[in-house]
Amino acid sequence: MKMEKILENILTYFPSEKDKTFISKAAEFARKAHGSQKRDSGEPYICHPMDVALTLAGMGLDASTVIAGIFHDVVEDTPTTVEEIKIKWGFEVAFLVNGVTKLSKIQYSGKEAQAETLRKMFLAMAEDIRVVLIKLADRYHNMMTLDSLSPERQKKISLETLEIYAPVAYRLGMGELKGQLEDLSFKYLYPKEYQWLLREIKKFYRESEDYIKRFKPVLELALKKEGIKIAESQIRFKHYWTLYKKLQRHEMNFDKMHDLVAARVIVPTIEDCYLALGVVHQNWKPVPGLIKDYIALPKPNGYQSLHTSVFGPHGKIIEVQIRTPEMHLRAENGIAAHWAYKEGYFKTKSSKNLNNKETAWIDQLREWQKEVKGSDEFVDSLKIDFFKDRIFVLTPVGDVLDLPDGATPVDFAYQVHSDIGNQCSGAKINGKIVPLNTQLQSGDMVEILIQKNKKPSEDWLNFVKTRIAQDRIRSAIRSKIKNLAGPKIKVAQVAHLRVVVRDRIGILKDVSKVISSQKINILSVKTEGAKNPFHYLNFSVESKDKRRLEQLIFAIKKTKGVEEVSYQF
Repeated sequence: MKMEKILENILTYFPSEKDKTFISKAAEFARKAHGSQKRDSGEPYICHPMDVALTLAGMGLDASTVIAGIFHDVVEDTPTTVEEIKIKWGFEVAFLVNGVTKLSKIQYSGKEAQAETLRKMFLAMAEDIRVVLIKLADRYHNMMTLDSLSPERQKKISLETLEIYAPVAYRLGMGELKGQLEDLSFKYLYPKEYQWLLREIKKFYRESEDYIKRFKPVLELALKKEGIKIAESQIRFKHYWTLYKKLQRHEMNFDKMHDLVAARVIVPTIEDCYLALGVVHQNWKPVPGLIKDYIALPKPNGYQSLHTSVFGPHGKIIEVQIRTPEMHLRAENGIAAHWAYKEGYFKTKSSKNLNNKETAWIDQLREWQKEVKGSDEFVDSLKIDFFKDRIFVLTPVGDVLDLPDGATPVDFAYQVHSDIGNQCSGAKINGKIVPLNTQLQSGDMVEILIQKNKKPSEDWLNFVKTRIAQDRIRSAIRSKIKNLAGPKIKVAQVAHLRVVVRDRIGILKDVSKVISSQKINILSVKTEGAKNPFHYLNFSVESKDKRRLEQLIFAIKKTKGVEEVSYQF
């Protein structure tokens, strides 16, 4: 039976007989609990949680997490309770299962549900990140078995995977899982483009792979001559979705793709990495601007490696990646690998043991969750601030800050501290004074000049990119107006807009953009479902006079998908 084979594979990751026995008993308990339940494919349901557990074991996670993976659907789909699991399997397993069960109860029926999923996911992450690792493993196996679902459900699940789960995997440093989730989503969201890429890429992959296979022994010989031991050498293929996006930026021209396939060398130590880089450059001329040192300057998600592109034999450009075994494991499994390296790491049930810099973004999400009242506003802020392309800039003391592409010195200042942002009077980039609306680039060193008692300028709202900067600026401006005007100030009225829309991706963002373009502050926004295909968007906005409000309604009505707009004070 397939279940027994999966269990056999799981147990190979656990040398301890105690762990083997514990996991085997858990698998039998789950098998009995799920009984005759079947998946949409007709396969016995127990095979799904067992595959999830196998993925977790492959990440190097502990027995409690693997058992929680086996049990992750038990509470939701069978009469078994969390309390029963706690009594039979201990607090830790029950705690993890309960965390995953809370996430699984969310119905993915629209944007509001998606936002609530994110909210609960990140709160669970801050409490115990293993809950999210289990959920990612669950989503990965669901994507692997999506063929049995209807095309509509395939697209819906794939879109959520591409927009939410893959970026979360990336932020946790889980590069391989992120790539696989994206490729699986690509297959169902854009089937024609996916099939086109598979057809076109065969020739280029084959040629690049043949070239790398001929290059590898020459590279290995050059390293061995210099006394550098090679723990392992690999051929790395670019993931389909990443490649497709890169092709779009280069007019779909495969001839401009120099990193379809890369040579990867794994050497014992960091010193060996730099020695190997020197050997590579001694033998093959490097391509200017394509040397990246992620060892000295790791990505915020923990990724470390040396990347260089060189003119190989016959003048063909080839990418070479150099890293240690620890770096490689971390590049594949991210934070899971970090934990796997620490003996007894899972004895506590919180993520506090992780390096503060590695998980600072988790704390940032918790703060956003507290500050942003509406779930849709929360998910929008995540997509703006967190799931776009990122840049990595330096403070004067060498700390790395992770910001969205297009961020400015003002965004940087508020990322450091609210007071620094509020009192910002100027900025230096790489030692030169620049305008505050200058867009930052990866690698820039940024210094903020402050002036005591200075207040933010309303003009900053025209160029800042991060949600935290926008919120802090608006808050400071409102406070300034209130203090200047005193009790006699006339407070703007609050108007409640009700917008009936045909549901489509991006409709909330488009309507919000129209409101902001009219220079009207949005105080809150909530969505509610209606009879398909219609939805309601409910906005609370500041309104100084009825005329401006009527102008706004006229502008909103011109938005694609808007059917009706009404308001009341």
